[in-house]
Amino acid sequence: MYPTFSLRSFFLLALLALSWPAARAQGPAAAPASSATAAPKRQLQAVRITEALKLDGLLDEAVWQTAPIATQFYEYEPKPGGREKYPTEVRVLYDDAAIYVGAVMHDVSPDSVLRELSARDNLGNSDWFGVFFDTYNDHLNGYEFIVSSGGVQLDARMSPTNGEDGNWNAVWDSRTALRGNDWVAELRIPYSAIRFSSAPEQMWGLNFGRQRRVTRQKFFWTEVKPQVSGFVNQWGLLTGLRDLKPPLRLSLTPYVSTYVNHNPLNAEGTKRTTTSFNGGADLKWGINESFTLDATLVPDFGQVQSDNQVLNLSPFEVQFNENRPFFTEGTELFNKGNLFYSRRVGATPVGFYDVKAGATERIVRNPSETPLLNATKVSGRTGKGLGIGVFNALSNDVYATLRNRETGEERQVLTQPFANYNIVVLDQSLKNNSYVSLINTNVTRAGATYDANVTGGLFRFANKANSYAVDGRVVYSNRRGQVFGRNEEVADRDGYKYQVGVSKISGNFTWYLNHGIESNTYNPNDLGILFGNNNISQGMGAAYRIYKPFWKVNNFSVFSEINQSFLYKPTLYQAFGYYLGANTTFTKSFNQFGFDFNLDPVTHDFYEPRVSPLGSKYVRVPGNARLVVFENSDGRKKFAYGWNFGVQHYNLDERLRRARRTGYSFGLYPRYRVNDHLTFRYSIDWSLYRNQIGYVNGGMDGAEALDQPFLGQVILGRRDVATVSNVVSTAYTFTNRMSFTLRLRHYTSNVHYRDFAALGDNGDEKPVDYRRNRDNTYNAFNVDAVYSWWFAPGSQVSIVWKNAGSTFLQAEQATPLYFDNFNNTINTPHNNSVSVKVLYYLDYLTLRRTLSAR
Repeated sequence: MYPTFSLRSFFLLALLALSWPAARAQGPAAAPASSATAAPKRQLQAVRITEALKLDGLLDEAVWQTAPIATQFYEYEPKPGGREKYPTEVRVLYDDAAIYVGAVMHDVSPDSVLRELSARDNLGNSDWFGVFFDTYNDHLNGYEFIVSSGGVQLDARMSPTNGEDGNWNAVWDSRTALRGNDWVAELRIPYSAIRFSSAPEQMWGLNFGRQRRVTRQKFFWTEVKPQVSGFVNQWGLLTGLRDLKPPLRLSLTPYVSTYVNHNPLNAEGTKRTTTSFNGGADLKWGINESFTLDATLVPDFGQVQSDNQVLNLSPFEVQFNENRPFFTEGTELFNKGNLFYSRRVGATPVGFYDVKAGATERIVRNPSETPLLNATKVSGRTGKGLGIGVFNALSNDVYATLRNRETGEERQVLTQPFANYNIVVLDQSLKNNSYVSLINTNVTRAGATYDANVTGGLFRFANKANSYAVDGRVVYSNRRGQVFGRNEEVADRDGYKYQVGVSKISGNFTWYLNHGIESNTYNPNDLGILFGNNNISQGMGAAYRIYKPFWKVNNFSVFSEINQSFLYKPTLYQAFGYYLGANTTFTKSFNQFGFDFNLDPVTHDFYEPRVSPLGSKYVRVPGNARLVVFENSDGRKKFAYGWNFGVQHYNLDERLRRARRTGYSFGLYPRYRVNDHLTFRYSIDWSLYRNQIGYVNGGMDGAEALDQPFLGQVILGRRDVATVSNVVSTAYTFTNRMSFTLRLRHYTSNVHYRDFAALGDNGDEKPVDYRRNRDNTYNAFNVDAVYSWWFAPGSQVSIVWKNAGSTFLQAEQATPLYFDNFNNTINTPHNNSVSVKVLYYLDYLTLRRTLSAR
């Protein structure tokens, strides 16, 4: 896969002291190259063909010999700039329907070509070959098509926003073969998989890549310099493309699925085992040569991987990964500015937690997810570099059902009204790896509740040498209407956010400066995600990297940053932080070592008390330092591992007197590869935080007599928090198109309170005699077993078993003993689901050719 160039930053003065010995070790010949020094772009001519090609990985048709050869690749790692010892030879052909890439990778022997099989989009421990297209030659956006020596496919989109977006999937075909000491890759990429202009003669950005896994070397046809910012802007050119006609891109992927669900915790009188049969489709339509409409009709996301549920003690929500394919594929435009958190679409209904049963009622149904009616995306980029994206989704009314215990009558309570979610993006690519963007997100709900709108502008301007850049954003949020289910207007109606920065983006030495403000009423949460507003922040940082091997290491990086923040309204000190980190990879063992160090003087946490408006109270966090060290071993070996260990040390504070806050963490991640088909993985993450101070008011509603004397106060608890997460997984790959994966996760977190205090002004804490036992233990257990078979390009059969169970134990039931928690979780009734889903890809052009042949 292509290299990552994101900047890690660090404080300038510490950097100079740390990096001087390394700079001297590199010697005078390794002085940083000027990013303005660029070799002439390499060019390769594609050859038009009229005869049919058989995709078999052999390249034995005579027409292949008529095409010019791209060879003499440059090494990217571990020794940037060198030439490959075992040549790669690549040719490009095209016809009216597709572009063909044939590559021969010479090697020393068949045993030197590693060929681990893995699931699609996961190359594993194998060699690979890839082709990279910038079809509009804008030096910013590109396509990536990679095939491993075992025939496993990976594809991705590249953009300034998402970098390498591996969630994007296209329908294309490839074959690989071993021939003597060489291996061969043959790719057929239909025009329906990519977008390009309708100009009669075109020139695309082009690069080829290759990995020799046995030596951990990566090569590119056009040299990619790691000290230069950007990847797409360093590619060569593909010429000879004439009279390409963008095809009618029309495809339908219907699905059928069936589920058997067993829920032993269902309310009395309802079925514990239910079945369902679903059907729907995904539609792709190329509106013109540049723009595509993607729509999902009656989507079914029941087979996506389970979320990693955790115990959340913080004042902020947990951000989960997006696993639904429609919301992960081709979303690079919609992710501009980080204003779109796709989990909001189809999320928990806004009134889910407000459902209250009467004295003689019980809640028999309260859906925790909002089903979608449909979702649609229109996106593309014009020949002049203007990217346009429109996203829209509709969700229906959601109701909770309550049943009268005495009469059996049922009533419904609306928890989520009909809603429309919309995003519009305009993104103009500019010269010198620059852009300007405009984004608007909108949520409109039916009935007596509020609507929300967020509008943002972004820019990035780099100089001609691609060595310096300025960037920034301005965002305005607006909410209008009443809080759902309440006769009151929303509190934060209008707000804004801005951020500006300047940075040196290329060379061995890089740096940045930035400043930003989020107003106290800024709130993009209806379609985005916010972790605390009301901030004034500024930061500076720098990094120094040595990319070429020296002494006994392949590379070395040191980075640091310093940040400061204030509360915006009222303007009060909030935090100051310093970060320093470094990592290196050794030459012979390829083991990676590194550390991360954080130093935080006294912090005033205005969010932990859960008091609005911010500023009246804060939790004083004493000065502390945290160090994490880590190692990752060589992944080529059958047995590989990673580990990390962290310790956090706090200054003494008056509240704790002799007790001191401390924190420890440890992670271990071994992996054993039995052969090229079977792999086992295990991970354990453990942490223990002693004498942590945190908010405990949740649940104080006056029902408990022990709570009543403390209502209206902010109560903090001194607590120990111990957390363990275990994940065991195995993968067996039958072929490059068929695999089975099994993942088991057990998570437990135990909270034990030692004493309590009432929070006063200026961070003062006064001990109180609060006697309610607030100890708790949370356990979560999940099993995800997936059999997947891609029986044809774009067509799949999947069989999934999901098992989920959780417990939340309070007071005397809570236990810190791990195996007691594990047994309790296993013995608790679990929800089980078995599903079968079939997708079948129907392409209009293929169907038309098939029908014409008949």
